[in-house]
Amino acid sequence: MGYLSPPPMPAPVIVYKDVGGLVSDYEALTERYRRENREVRLHECRSACTLALSLPNVCVYPDAKVKFHQAYNAINREVDLGVSSRLFASYPTAVQARLGYLTREYRVLTGTELIALGMRNCEGGPTMIASRKQRAPSTSVASARPDGQSGASLASFGDIAQKVQSAVATALASPGGQTANPIHVAVADRQQLTGFARGGEEANALPEPAPLPPRRPPSEAFAAQDRAPMSHAYLQLISGAQPILGPQLVRTVASN
Repeated sequence: MGYLSPPPMPAPVIVYKDVGGLVSDYEALTERYRRENREVRLHECRSACTLALSLPNVCVYPDAKVKFHQAYNAINREVDLGVSSRLFASYPTAVQARLGYLTREYRVLTGTELIALGMRNCEGGPTMIASRKQRAPSTSVASARPDGQSGASLASFGDIAQKVQSAVATALASPGGQTANPIHVAVADRQQLTGFARGGEEANALPEPAPLPPRRPPSEAFAAQDRAPMSHAYLQLISGAQPILGPQLVRTVASN
């Protein structure tokens, strides 16, 4: 994640590796982070990204690397002294004193060095993270489990049955406070029902096999055809046809 691609508020901007770019783009984002009091955490930050050191809510990791150098024109590659002066003036006083000045080549300060100069340590200071409202505790009677069994409940089945029976009796009570007939409420325990179905007598009983369809009565026509001797008519040649098999093989097949 780079300096110019922040996550939604109020998550911190975590700079894993930013190689810099147009100073004007970084100045605009720096002012936005300042207004939002956005936390910025630095791992590796180069060039224009070093503007992050000017923020009041910035921190560095001990193994971070912050690389400084003079700004230059992207077209002719010449040093821009005015922009370089703005970069240097944005750094904390202790960092300016440590650097002394900017050069065309990189000058590197580690996170440990910056922490010694007064920068906040990301691993030890307060953090700003996105939060959400906590949900109210659930008041459901029972929670479902993946195995299909009922989970922990706020009241036993007996208590639930008594409460339901009392509520129904109150709703249907006569003006004198008495009901015409007693009201009974039954609550089934799924675990008991499952155990009965699996371990009861019904579990040991095998289902009756379905009856087979009635046998088809033998057909006299098919039976007579089955008993009839093999006819050699199929070996007779059609008029004008030439035999394919030799006489010896034809006799052998016919004899079989």
